[in-house]
Amino acid sequence: MLKNVPIGCGQITWRGLDERAALADIAAAGYAGAPAGPRRDSTPAETLAFWSSYNLLPAPGYFAADFWKAEQENDILEQARTFAAASAAQGLTEMYVATGGFDRDVMASGRTRAAASGHVTAADGLSDADFAQFAATLNRVGEITLGEGVASCFHNHVGSVIETGEEMDRLLAATDPNVVFLGPDTGHLAWAGADVLDFFRRYASRIKTAHVKDINEAVRQEGVANEWDYRTFSDHGIWAEVGHGIIDFPAVFQLLADANFGGWIIVETDVTQLASPLASAQVSRDYLRSLGL
Repeated sequence: MLKNVPIGCGQITWRGLDERAALADIAAAGYAGAPAGPRRDSTPAETLAFWSSYNLLPAPGYFAADFWKAEQENDILEQARTFAAASAAQGLTEMYVATGGFDRDVMASGRTRAAASGHVTAADGLSDADFAQFAATLNRVGEITLGEGVASCFHNHVGSVIETGEEMDRLLAATDPNVVFLGPDTGHLAWAGADVLDFFRRYASRIKTAHVKDINEAVRQEGVANEWDYRTFSDHGIWAEVGHGIIDFPAVFQLLADANFGGWIIVETDVTQLASPLASAQVSRDYLRSLGL
């Protein structure tokens, strides 16, 4: 089993609430850190001091871009460099990279990817040309961030153009494993219908950080059958606290341990059904403690 890995908590459960309240709750629930990316209103040193005032460490932040859009490539590369430099200045060696475009782009199917969430068809995917651009830009991003001392860890996400297990396999086959690493999300994998354990088994050596989420399988099945969009899944309670859904976390963590994983584990429950974000964070933390984490 994993030992001595830092456990963080994402602020997404506190969306719409004051950031200071989120950090105070995360610290109170017993986490070591919370994600931190570049901030317009503060330097990396000021962010470090702010996090430290809550007895928290910065955890890997989240950089999203439309990697398949050639006209944005130069801006994406510069933004990635800036993000990585700020991450390095905060003492981080990993950052999450993921795709945007959830509701902005209509695919060949006539649907956005947010509308296709959990029930993606081939017609919802990128064209071959756009996919090639995606992989090429992501490789360049990985090279640039490594130059700053920070590994780019690709993050799957339901409602984005890289959602399904097949899309992940294709992207990982098309990118250089020496410059593009993984920061997978267990909940988004399960929601997309992927076999979470099989994914971690095949790619454990490429994983440098991970988001751990859990889902309600009954909600997933109902939503797939009724072709819900992303928001409808969320409104019906797709998310569960870690250890309270369908994912076999002891097996996931054993696979990481076998691969000598030593990075950040970030807990997230995007929308909780419990009384408060703090209650959600405590339930997930208590479960991980029961596993020795």
